[in-house]
Amino acid sequence: MIVLGIDTATKIASAAIVEDGRVLAETSGDGRGHGSDLLVLIDAVCVGAAIGAHDLDAVAIGAGPGSFTGLRIGMATAKGIAFAAKCPLWAVSSLAALAHHELLAEPLATVMAVLDARRDEVYAGAYRRDGDRTVAIGVERVLPPAALEIPAGARIAGDFIEARDGHSVTFPITPRGAAVALLALEGARADVLVTGAPTYIRPSEAEVKYPDGVPGAVRKR
Repeated sequence: MIVLGIDTATKIASAAIVEDGRVLAETSGDGRGHGSDLLVLIDAVCVGAAIGAHDLDAVAIGAGPGSFTGLRIGMATAKGIAFAAKCPLWAVSSLAALAHHELLAEPLATVMAVLDARRDEVYAGAYRRDGDRTVAIGVERVLPPAALEIPAGARIAGDFIEARDGHSVTFPITPRGAAVALLALEGARADVLVTGAPTYIRPSEAEVKYPDGVPGAVRKR
């Protein structure tokens, strides 16, 4: 099974082609913007794996949490490719994908995945391996770094929290497209081509500023 994995939760987009659990090609952007480089990255991994869109059996997308703009671009792009390739679209947590990369190296570890949520907050979630699957410990949250409770002995994977006594910050600093594809292959493989939406966890800035709707906008009837 050939899967295109995509993640745009951070400034650095990532794409990969995975076939039967083996990474055929993978690349990441330069952080200058998903709108300009995501399709270039996807084309590069398809060329590197010597496949076309018609060869894809599925597309997997990191649905967030993360950058609101990045997540929207990633989801829309993934839907477009899956629709054109006539294949299912699978969605996974970007935080779980970040942890998954570390858990494959240390399957007995507990990993706290952390991403910058701006506004002096972070997105965080803890994960472990249960047999051949990566599972969440509790729920993913958005909170100030000072309120982050790290499970005893857990590793930290992320781009925001500095190293603490007994913990180490590990890289990559962005969820990898390969991890998204591998995580999706482990999961339920539910097709979200029609219903899929980014996972934001918290309200957008516009929703916070204008809880009753943007002034001057046409009201829904």
